[in-house]
Amino acid sequence: MSPPSDFVTLESRPFNGQVHVIGAGPVGLMLTALLQPIEGMSVHLYEKRSEYTRTRMVQLAPYLVADSVETYEVDAIDGDSIGALFDPEELADGIAFRQSLPSDLMGLLREWSLGFCALNEIERSVSDLIDERVSNPVQRTSAVVKADDAIAMLEPGSILIDCTGSNSLLRDHLTTGDDDVDAHANTVKVRLEYALVITFLYGQPYDCNEYCKYYKNIENAHYKFIPMVHRTHYDGSVSHVTGIISITADEFHAMPSRFDGAWLRGNFPGVAESMDRFIDKVRQETHGEVIGDLEIVRIPLDLYRARNTTSRQWLRSGRRDHPLAHSLVFLAGDSAIGSPYFQSISLGFECATKLAELLTEPDLPLHEMLDRYELYMYKQWLRVYMRSKMIKHNKDLFESLDDPLAMLEKLHIF
Repeated sequence: MSPPSDFVTLESRPFNGQVHVIGAGPVGLMLTALLQPIEGMSVHLYEKRSEYTRTRMVQLAPYLVADSVETYEVDAIDGDSIGALFDPEELADGIAFRQSLPSDLMGLLREWSLGFCALNEIERSVSDLIDERVSNPVQRTSAVVKADDAIAMLEPGSILIDCTGSNSLLRDHLTTGDDDVDAHANTVKVRLEYALVITFLYGQPYDCNEYCKYYKNIENAHYKFIPMVHRTHYDGSVSHVTGIISITADEFHAMPSRFDGAWLRGNFPGVAESMDRFIDKVRQETHGEVIGDLEIVRIPLDLYRARNTTSRQWLRSGRRDHPLAHSLVFLAGDSAIGSPYFQSISLGFECATKLAELLTEPDLPLHEMLDRYELYMYKQWLRVYMRSKMIKHNKDLFESLDDPLAMLEKLHIF
């Protein structure tokens, strides 16, 4: 099938080498580090923050450093989904590109996939790596960039990558309004639940599995603290424990976005008591103590995706009077796909790697590159949607183990 005529016109314009990356969080920094060594690319990175302050602990998914299709599909939850969604050749091409990454960047990814690391350490490490490279220096601008500013940057043949997160600058600008979809309705959203993400440090090794989660919550009739699988990590001196407690919408709206254990005990004693009971059972088994206080974030567990993750619709519109109609715009990371709090960075890094792979294929026609990225992002959305729904369903069943009738209501047996 031949490409639409507007693509032929666009493809007659050479890429001018200018890449604007807006947002220097983990995904923006990763994309910058991936594109920086590429001959002919001049990367300009925009960041509104003066320093990296987010200290929450994260652990990257092993698939980011997989060296074969088999190890990429090893996850117990979505391994089968990966095989169903992605063609073997597509996965093999991704593995091959990953193995070609610069050794300095790949070394960091392998290190982070082994255990926990503070988010700001990841950001600082990639930022330092970018600055330390002698060739192809990256131009940096510290400024708050608004949507109009971003669109004004666009020139024929330039590339803009929006890495500004869930409140994306350009997501709602990527539909033209020429179809039946409202021009500002480029986001599909699914809300799973409201929850507290609770993190604490513990002064002894502590391992968690499903039996531990059940028996340490057996006296908690309503609020159950569920440590995340593979989110408990002992670094030689302390265990980093992260878990989740489901709450109601009313409770969510009555809480600040971040708070500590003292605030929780003073304002929501029922939630705090369930947490304290869980920790007391850990103490009885391991004879350790919590170091410091609880760190708590209240979040809506949302899944969302952009219907359009590129400016493809504008390019096809033939409306050459608009900057989006003659430039390439991509959404990456949380700008494109919103996954639960504890999956988003790994997913963002994976999508950034795929975008870099497509941008560096010299013989790939432009229309095919855009189509491939759109399809890839949709497949990743399906992957994270199915994975998240499965995790949520399993958690709902877990919370009903002591109530057979409630559990039966949650089971759908055909």
